[in-house]
Amino acid sequence: MRKFYAGLLSIVIGLFLLQSCSTNKKANSSNGQFITGDILPDAPELAARGEYHVGVRTLNFVNKGQIDILRSRNGNDSQYDRPLKVEVWYPALVPDGQVELATYDDQLGVRNDSTRPLIPFRFQGRALRNAQPELRQSPFPLIIVSHGYPGSRVLLTYLTENLASKGYVVAAIDHTESTHQDAGGFQSVLLNRPKDILFVLNSIAEEGRAGSKSFLAGLVDADNTGLIGYSMGGYGVLNVAGAGYSEKFAGVFTKMTGGSKAIETLTANNALYKTTHDLRIKAVVAFAPWGMQRGVWDSAGLVGLKLPLFLVAGSLDDVSGYEDGTKAIYLGATNADRYLLTYENARHNIAPNPPPPESLKPGLPIADYYHYAEPAWDERRINNINQHFVTAFLGIYLKKKDFGKYLALGEKSNAKTWTGFKPRTSVGLELVHSPAGK
Repeated sequence: MRKFYAGLLSIVIGLFLLQSCSTNKKANSSNGQFITGDILPDAPELAARGEYHVGVRTLNFVNKGQIDILRSRNGNDSQYDRPLKVEVWYPALVPDGQVELATYDDQLGVRNDSTRPLIPFRFQGRALRNAQPELRQSPFPLIIVSHGYPGSRVLLTYLTENLASKGYVVAAIDHTESTHQDAGGFQSVLLNRPKDILFVLNSIAEEGRAGSKSFLAGLVDADNTGLIGYSMGGYGVLNVAGAGYSEKFAGVFTKMTGGSKAIETLTANNALYKTTHDLRIKAVVAFAPWGMQRGVWDSAGLVGLKLPLFLVAGSLDDVSGYEDGTKAIYLGATNADRYLLTYENARHNIAPNPPPPESLKPGLPIADYYHYAEPAWDERRINNINQHFVTAFLGIYLKKKDFGKYLALGEKSNAKTWTGFKPRTSVGLELVHSPAGK
């Protein structure tokens, strides 16, 4: 009899899982195809898309009169007009009969790197290009996204589309001289990341003002903004959020640029920097932020972080570091209400989309595959977990949602199933929290 019930239980569980997978495919697939950002059967609760359809448009801005650090010589800074392409996802109206499906263009490889030739590729996402905005419940909070180096504005579409479906306007930047097809000297990344982020915030705010001719007019609330950055994007958003760079790092920058002191305005002890903290920014998410282990910040810089902060890292990050990198930022940002989510045994790639099929082709440099992939994790699984926790964190601070239970967890996920996770699925993770002042 015991064997009979055990067998019956196995059949019931099998039918349940089959139904779960079938339902998930119906909700997420196009002709049975998994699309970047779709949820797996074991996705945590808040990973699912929200109530809104999603539109997407491309905007082009020009930040005039900026320092052209790649052409500055002998301490004399050249200037140029700096172009920035921005992809914007937003709650939209999708007419009956139209498919909510977008095509994005990106590149593998790096310009001027003979070992990694540029290879264009396309992939699909769940948004409708140039859809009409949903204004009935607007304005919506703004989220600005900054990619890694090299990267692109469509590196995190699994997250940008997902957040737009939950009632956010999401603007992801192509950082000039930092994408695959135009990657330039690293000094441009160091100087321009925080400047680009603030410029895009101001530009979107202008587009969203009442009476503007932009589709964003009345749609976006730039006074209620969150920042998301990955790797060098994390380096940028932390500076914008109050973590001024160290004087030691400013000295290194001056040497590597042949005498430019342009970055001194972004250091913690600079009087001008202390006056530029933007009160419109309410919360920050930083995935594997680069720089701590290289002296970009010291204690004086980290205590300047006072905004709610959600850090995400791999415990074996060999690019940004963990103990002396992201975790050290967490420990040093004592004036911020902060979280640290750790993927055990993951390295640096705990933020991007899954590897595109083009990166799997024989003969390509493994660096193109490992620009996206993790050796110990399924990137689609990471995407779902990120969707869940970012939804909870930004929901609390930008939408005043009652999502606290999803962050009030035991530190180790292996000990007990975390709130919002299906039984037996919260493994290999750690979440720690420190309130401001501790």
